[in-house]
Amino acid sequence: MLKTIKGKNEWIKAYDTAQTAFEELKVIHEFYEEKEADETDLKKQYDKTLKEIGNLEFLRMLSKDEDKLSAILEINPGAGGTESQDWAEMLMRMYIRWGERHNYKVKELDLQEGEVAGIKSVSIEFEGEFAFGYLKGENGVHRLVRISPFDANKRRHTSFASVYVYPVVDENIKIEINPSDISWDTFRSSGPGGQNVNKLETAVRLRYQPEDIVIECQETRSQSQNREKALRMLKSKLYEIEMRKKQEAQAEIEGAKKKIEWGSQIRSYVMQPYTLVKDTRTNTEVGNVQAVLDGEIDEFLKAYLMEFGGE
Repeated sequence: MLKTIKGKNEWIKAYDTAQTAFEELKVIHEFYEEKEADETDLKKQYDKTLKEIGNLEFLRMLSKDEDKLSAILEINPGAGGTESQDWAEMLMRMYIRWGERHNYKVKELDLQEGEVAGIKSVSIEFEGEFAFGYLKGENGVHRLVRISPFDANKRRHTSFASVYVYPVVDENIKIEINPSDISWDTFRSSGPGGQNVNKLETAVRLRYQPEDIVIECQETRSQSQNREKALRMLKSKLYEIEMRKKQEAQAEIEGAKKKIEWGSQIRSYVMQPYTLVKDTRTNTEVGNVQAVLDGEIDEFLKAYLMEFGGE
């Protein structure tokens, strides 16, 4: 109930803000016609009004039940060893900064460090309203082009990493799981370079046979808490799989709709010979690569939702 009320309040707040901006625009326009305000003031208020209306339209794109849920984001490097592992860590930093900027509670659920640099894999939870709605368009392969810091000859390299996002199910979503379909392993939590930071086997690995799903969790030093979190992650993944099946079936029925392939390359981040981040689905482009890598990805998130959010 509290979540429902909070969701309604978000809508009311966004609508009131847009309406206030529009009313102020009308007043400034009247002043402008009477020569009591200049064109700069009018343009500034016009841009502000467009932004607030855009935010309201953006919120409308987050109307599905799962959109309001928290999210788990997984990053895995592609082939290429240290290069791709370093790129995966850069993506991890980008998403963590985005989450912190938007006041989400960000938690690393499972992090596997690379042997030289970067990461082998990571699972990150973004806890808060609409985390999944905002991040759901990040599913796919992300491509980096740069002069490699690991190449003594300073050659340009292309690296790939995959991102997978799914919603965190809450108590209102019922997912039935047969315990006999699950097997458990325990192991020691590890830190950078594989050094043990916990002498007890508190980390857990869950295997779910029907869907061939493997989940690892070493968030806390409590094995029981890690088991509980791993089960939640499994339920969330199963929920996302069912969601995807429904979306694919709907897309098949409505053949005219543009289909988004899961796992396809969605965005390129080019640092040399020029600087540009381009989303291949929406053609959104940003020239400031460093700002994007520092977490400024809202332009891409909004463009995706504006084009595909209703699908």
